[in-house]
This record gives sequence, C-alpha cells and structure tokens, in this order.
Amino acid sequence: MRKPLVNIMAYLPILILFSVWFLVSEIGLALENITNTRFLRDDLDTMESSNAIFKMGFFSPANSTNRYVGIWYSNQESDKLEVVWVANRENPITDSTGVFKVSEDGNLQVLDAQNAVFWSSNVSFEGNNSVAQLLDTGNLVLHSDDGDTIIWQSFEHPTDSFLPLMTFTIDESAGNKKVLFRSWRSPSDPSSGNFTVGINTLIPPQVFMWNDDRPYWRNAPWNGNIFIGKNTVLSIVNDNGGKIYFRFSLGNESLSVLQHFVVNFDGNLVQKQWNAGKWEIVWRALESDCNIYGKCGPFGLCSSKNSSICSCLNGFVPNNNEEWSKGNWTNGCVRRTPLQCVTRRGRADEFWKLRNVKVSDGAKWYPTNGVEEECKRQCLGNCSCLAYSYYSSIGCMIWNASLIDINELYTDGIDLSIRLAYSESGIANEQQQQSQQAKARKRNIILIVIVLIGTVTLAVIMGCVWRWMCQRNDVKKMSGKKTLLQNSKLKEGTTVETGDLQVFVLEKLAIATEHFQEINKLGRGGFGTVYKGRLEDNQEIAVKRLSKASGQGLQEFMNEVLVISKLQHINLIKLLGCCVEGEEKMLVYEFMPNNSLDALLFDPAHQKLLDWKKRRNIILGTCRGLLYLHRDSRLRIIHRDLKASNILLDENLNPKISDFGMARIVGGNQDQADTKRIVGTYGYMSPEYAMEGRFSEKSDVFSLGVLLLEIVSGRRNSSFKTEDSLSLVGHAWKLWNEDNILSLIDPTISESTFQAEILRCIQVGLLCVQELSEDRPSVSMVISMAENEVLNLPIPAQPGFTQRRVDFLNEAQQNGHEYCSVNRVSITSLSAR
Repeated sequence: MRKPLVNIMAYLPILILFSVWFLVSEIGLALENITNTRFLRDDLDTMESSNAIFKMGFFSPANSTNRYVGIWYSNQESDKLEVVWVANRENPITDSTGVFKVSEDGNLQVLDAQNAVFWSSNVSFEGNNSVAQLLDTGNLVLHSDDGDTIIWQSFEHPTDSFLPLMTFTIDESAGNKKVLFRSWRSPSDPSSGNFTVGINTLIPPQVFMWNDDRPYWRNAPWNGNIFIGKNTVLSIVNDNGGKIYFRFSLGNESLSVLQHFVVNFDGNLVQKQWNAGKWEIVWRALESDCNIYGKCGPFGLCSSKNSSICSCLNGFVPNNNEEWSKGNWTNGCVRRTPLQCVTRRGRADEFWKLRNVKVSDGAKWYPTNGVEEECKRQCLGNCSCLAYSYYSSIGCMIWNASLIDINELYTDGIDLSIRLAYSESGIANEQQQQSQQAKARKRNIILIVIVLIGTVTLAVIMGCVWRWMCQRNDVKKMSGKKTLLQNSKLKEGTTVETGDLQVFVLEKLAIATEHFQEINKLGRGGFGTVYKGRLEDNQEIAVKRLSKASGQGLQEFMNEVLVISKLQHINLIKLLGCCVEGEEKMLVYEFMPNNSLDALLFDPAHQKLLDWKKRRNIILGTCRGLLYLHRDSRLRIIHRDLKASNILLDENLNPKISDFGMARIVGGNQDQADTKRIVGTYGYMSPEYAMEGRFSEKSDVFSLGVLLLEIVSGRRNSSFKTEDSLSLVGHAWKLWNEDNILSLIDPTISESTFQAEILRCIQVGLLCVQELSEDRPSVSMVISMAENEVLNLPIPAQPGFTQRRVDFLNEAQQNGHEYCSVNRVSITSLSAR
C-alpha cells in the first residue's frame, strides 16, 4: 500500500512547477521590456520603468469600454490614472484581446485577437531584432538588441503631455508654426481634440495654443532666459544654426519627473505637480479672461485688475461704442487721429510708452547695435510702423500691423512705444504744461499764506506743546497711584491676583500708541477700541481699551484677564499684560498683522487671499483651539462668543481665538450651566442658550458650525435675511434639502479638485448647528470628521432658527431674558458667578 504514495511524492516537484507556471501565465507579470517573443497582453501584463516611476499597459478612460495602450505614473490608482501618452489614440480596440508587441519587422504594434494592426511605430531600419523599454523619464524607447541604436521613441511622438526632460528640435526653415501636443477629444476619448500647443519660431519665439487653426492663447515672448512675466520651467535654446531646442527641465532630474504639462480637452494648458499623494495644478495658462488671445480686439489693452477688463490704448477709441459698452470687445479700437508719417510744419509723429505689458503678437525683429534710439529711428523711418519695443536681451521689435493681445503684467513686462499723431501727443504735452503751471501757482499761494499766518502757526504750535505737557503731567500723576489691580476688590474680602502677568503703566501704553491716535486704530467693537502700538524694545502690540459705555465692567475685565492668562495654546491669542489706572482698563495682546478673519473673508477685495488650503487651515486651527478650551486646558472653558471677528490671523494666516470677556469656567464634571443674562452675538448663539440660558460645550459647537458655513460660503450669517432664509444656516439647510448645496460654495474656492473636502466641511457645519444640543458632535469629533478620519458622516437634522423666529422672540419676552442686538458687536454683560 505504500508504493503508490512513493510514486506521487516523486512527481510532486514537477506538479508544483507546473502550478507556478500556470499561475504566472494566467496572472501576468510586470515586464522589463518587450521583444518579438515577450508580449504585453491586455488585462494580464504591464511594463514598468526600472525605478517604478512609470507604467505602461492597456487602459480604458473614464466612462468608456474602449481599450488603449498608454503610459501613466505608477503611483496612481487604477481608476484615476494620470495618462501621459497614448499609442492607438485614434484607433481603439473594442474588447480585451489586445496585444502590444514587437513585430517580425522590428516595429512596435498594437494588435487584436485577429492580428489586425491598430497602431504601429512604422519605422524602417536594418535588422529586425529590436527591444522596447520604458525609461524612468516616461519615454518608451525602441532600440536595437545591442542597445547601441535608438530606432524610435515616444518623446518624439507626444500626445497631450509635456514631460520633464523632453526636448524638441525644431527646424526654423520648416515654417513659423510647429505643433507639438494635441488635447484629448474629451475625458472619455483620447483621440485628437480641437486644441494644440506648439511653438511659433519667429524671433522672439513664443508658445502658442490654437483652437483648430485659430490662436487661443499665447505666452509672453522668450527673452533668452525665461518667458517674460513667468519664471517658467520651459526653456528655449537657439543654436544660431537654424534650429531651436524646446525643453522642460527643472535641473534636479529625480524631482522633475513628478510634474508635467498637459493641454486639457477644454483648452487650458496646465502644469501639474505631485504633492501629498495627489496631483495639484500649480499653474494654468488661462488664469483670467485676459489670457484668451485677442480678448480686447485690435489696439485694446486687457487688465484683469479692472472691473471692465478692456480699455483702448491712448489715442484710440472703441470701434463700436454700443458693443463696447455691453462688454463685446472683439472689434477692438480705432485710431482717433490718423498718422501723418511725414513731417508737417516740422512736426512728426510721436510715441506714447505703455509700460510693463505682454507686447502684441506679430512683431518683426530688427538687428540693432544695442541702442533703443536706433530702434525708434527704424520705426519712424517706416510709414507702416505702428509701434516699437526695445528689450535688451531680445533687441528691436517693430509692429507694422494691428496691435493685438496686449496684456498688463504690472511687473517683469516689456515697455511698448505706440506711434501717435503729433496732435495726440501735443494734447498730452499741453495738459502736462498746464499741470506744471497750476503747480507753480499753488507754490506761490502757499508761500504767501506761510508769510501771512506765520505768527498764527507759531502760536498754534506753542499751544499744542503746552497741551502735550499738561497731558504728560496728568499721566505721571495717574501712574503714581497704586494700580487698581493691586488694591481693588472684586468682591468683599477677595483681592485680584495677577500671578506672572505683566502690569503696564498707562504712560507706557500711551507712548506706545502715540497717545491712542486715530491712525493706530485697528478696530472697534461693543467693548471699545483696539489700537496698534510699539513698545520701547520694538515689540508690536495690540491694546484693547475699554470704553466707559461698553457695558463691560471691572468684573468682566478681570474675567478676561484671569481666564486668558492661564491659557497657553498656539491657536489662542496670547495676553501680554494689562493696565488699570483711574477709569482706564486695558488689555495688551500680541499683535496680529492680518487683523481678524472677517476683515479678509467678507471683503471682496481680499477674499482671493484665502484659497481653500488656507481656509481649511483656519477651520482646523480654530477647532484645535476650541478643543483645548473644552478638554485640554487646566480650566474647562466655554467661550460663548465664537465668531469670525474674534478669530485673529497672524502673518502666516494661522488662526487665534480671542475675546474671552464672555467666557465661563465650568467644573471638570459639569456638562452645562445656566445664566439669567444672555450675552453673545445674534446668529451665533445656539437655541438652548438664546431661549433658556443653558450653555455648554455644544453651544460653542453651534457657533463653530455657523463659522464653518461662513468660511465655506464667504458670506456673513446675517446677509441672508429674506423671507425664505432667516440666516446663512437656514439658507444652507434649504440648499441641502434641494440637493443644491454646491451653490453655497464661494466661487473663489470652487475648484473641482477640492470639492469633496468642501462638501464634507459643509456637512460637518450642518451637523454642528442641529437644533438639539445632544445631536451635535463634540469638537474632537468635528476635527476627526474634517480630517477624513470618519469616513461616513451622519445625515444632519434640522438646524435651530430656521423656522421658529416668531416663536423664539415671543418666548424670549415671556421668559424675561435679555437678548443681544442684531448688529455684529457683542453685548458684554455677564451674570455673577
């Protein structure tokens, strides 16, 4: 009975080898190269570069079943491939039977199961033993079997992507237009689209994008070092032998492969860079409408910083006033006064200089000996010359046709001298002379006035000096008294303890703020005014000076002193000291150069400074500061007045929570507390606090939710007072129920790249403002949700104050609670502890 077992054991190694061979043949391997005996099969094989930077194989675009052979970055998920080259882009295979191989004649081919050729490298060479290899640069190279001769390479046949270390040799004699890249037809179709990118080889060379055969975008000229107006990684070299070399290199080859250019199907050339596990767009050609070729028509100037981006050049007027006033600028401008060319009564045409621009397309280059005046003479001597420009590293450029596609660059541009009739330049000169005469008359009047009122001026100065000396003596008298912090009693038998907190004298703060001059005022609220100051050691400070009418008495003042002096966190404002002398009560904080969050967030002129990354950092920093107050500090503190104006921003736009005048300390095992005096800012108070006087950590979470929605939408909570929405919270809830929450997002951050993060923050904000406090998450849970640590977020319930405004006010009157006003300042009265 043992003999059959021995026979089976003898064949066991053969069975194991057969099984391994079967598995390998079925699963496939990542190939190092392709030969006429080693194929790349669909759904089985891929080919990787030596350091696994790039991968090659069969793929299907999004929402498509067609199969293509392509190259992509190997760090991508299978459903999010960053494809940089496609072989059979015009001829897809409709099933998964495709093979990529080296044919018998040595060419690369894409075949189907019936051996029909869908693509071929189609080159002729001696011999048929060739090898295909994918390099770490993303270049697919077909070379001889000994590796000495490169037969064909994908870098010479690009699709829509420009990879680092790509270099193109362009023969100037072949024409002035060289197409290098062509966009996909759509995200689902890699066939040739409408947009192409290439080089205009005229001097100076320029990068162009065409929509079919029409120019769509143009880069500023090449100055021999960079493209003017952009420190780009693209470079051009002219070897003075009739050839131009166009390449993309960052110097550090190990890093340069982690970014590339791609011309999108919708007509935008973008530069992408791998960062933090995803591709980010770090530059785009169409950053504004001014980047569209010829946006303002002939003789128009485009400036993205103006409300009406198009204007006519000096000496020109709109070609069609009615179209121009409606924002249709395509017909451009026409000259107001015709050029004379030849001198008339000794008066020739003049030039008006337009500074720092992307000069017009269509320039002709003229050799000069390095003198701008010679370039000007070249233009004046040619009656068809309309403008000239001299740039040291380019030379003399002259325009004989309509000036088009001129953009204001503000810095690093080229000066363009535009030819005008003498009468146009004469008007400008006459205006300048009149201005000089008016200035001379003003100087004479000023001298007469000084002589006449010299005595009065001297008297005024002496009076001011006397007043300043009196004020200084008063300050010295006040500073000689004992400070109220040292001898005042908040309650009978209880003295104030300042610990290590610095006590400033009034004279020192008066000098630091230049006696609280208006020019040093940073802001004003219900408590009083905040001034910027500078101490003797040049340290910048912010001085919060309480007004007598603020309603914040000594107890509220000392509450803020004692609370904030015990707090130390990177996201909480740092209190440097305080001052109480006579009737003056002041707090001295560290100075925040970027003011408060609301000053940037709700100002259309500054909103763009807060992109989504900065706003997300502000959200997370505020949450961490609030978590410290609730859980991590020695005192458990409820802030009770969290809002955008109480979030200050340092030089790096990092948030710091401020204004602790209304904060309350609760016991370590106490979940909530009650008060009979309601304080805070309308719109940020939770329902249970506003109507019943109950406050807790969840009432701060409600305020945090409102702040979250404001940061995402870029609008104040109080800016939605309509019949449909009582507030931003009600508006967001309405859009959520209508499945239209995308319309809430601030257009300045509405890039699709961050859409998922922004939508998550909106949902977290709605969870924070739910009507019932027990339904709201804790601050620690808010942080986990915002940082994607909680994958599946709960569905929010109805927020507070969306449909109960009348009931809320009636109940408030019946209960006898005091409520804050509807303006944006805080009421700073507190109940006794």
